[in-house]
Amino acid sequence: MVNKILTNCFLCISSCSGSSDAMARRPFILWLHGLGDSGPANENVKTVFKSPELSDAKWLFPSAPYNPVTCNNGRVMPSWFDVPELPFKAGSRIDEASILEAVKNVHAIIDEEIARGTRPENVFICGLSQGGALTLASVLLYPKTLGGGAVLSGWVPFTSSVINQFPEQAKKTPILWSHGTDDELVLFEAGQAALPFLEQAGVTCEFKAYPGLAHWMSNKELQYIESWIKSRMQSSSSSS
Repeated sequence: MVNKILTNCFLCISSCSGSSDAMARRPFILWLHGLGDSGPANENVKTVFKSPELSDAKWLFPSAPYNPVTCNNGRVMPSWFDVPELPFKAGSRIDEASILEAVKNVHAIIDEEIARGTRPENVFICGLSQGGALTLASVLLYPKTLGGGAVLSGWVPFTSSVINQFPEQAKKTPILWSHGTDDELVLFEAGQAALPFLEQAGVTCEFKAYPGLAHWMSNKELQYIESWIKSRMQSSSSSS
C-alpha cells in the first residue's frame, strides 16, 4: 500500500518540467499530514505562503496508507506509522519499528526529487502531529543536510538509543518546532521534550510556543514557517 502511494508521488514528480538550473534553485516542500488526515486536505496551506521568493516552490502533499492504529482500538485509517497511545505525553510509548519503515518511504520521495536536480539544501520537510514526528525522524536519519525540517505539534518518535544512528550530515539540518500551549492531543510537554533530545544529538532547534493554540496550526504559525524557509534559502544561496 505504501509503495503504491509513493509510486503516485513519483509520477507527480516526474511529470514536472523545467530547466535543470531552475530545478536546482527552486525549493521543494514536502508536507506530511496528521493521523487520519490526507494530503489533498492540507493543500490550502500553500495559500498562506505568498512570498515572491516561494512563488516557484514545488509542493508535494502525499497521503498516508491505511493502517490499523493501536491508540484507536485498531481502527484502520490513514496513518504513517502505528501510534500506541494518545494523548501523547513526554515519555509516551512509541513504535520505533513502524516509524523506521515510514522513514524509508519519505527518503524515497526525497531521493527521487534530488535525483531530478533539486539541491538538498532546498529540500524542506514539514509535518503536523504524526506528520511532524515523521518529519523529525526523516530529517535526522537522512544521509545529507537538507534545507530544514518544520515540526508542528509533533513529538520525538525515538528513544535516545537511536541518536548514534543519526548521520553527521543530518545533524546539520536545522529544525523549527512549533507547538500550541493548549494542545490537548500532543501535549505541550511532549514538544518541550524535543529540546534536550535534540541538544543531546547535536541538532540545532528553534522552538516556538503559540499561547492558546490547541492541536492545530494557525496562520501566524504558517507565516513564520514561510519566513524561516526564506531565511534558509538565503543562507544556502550565500554559502554556495
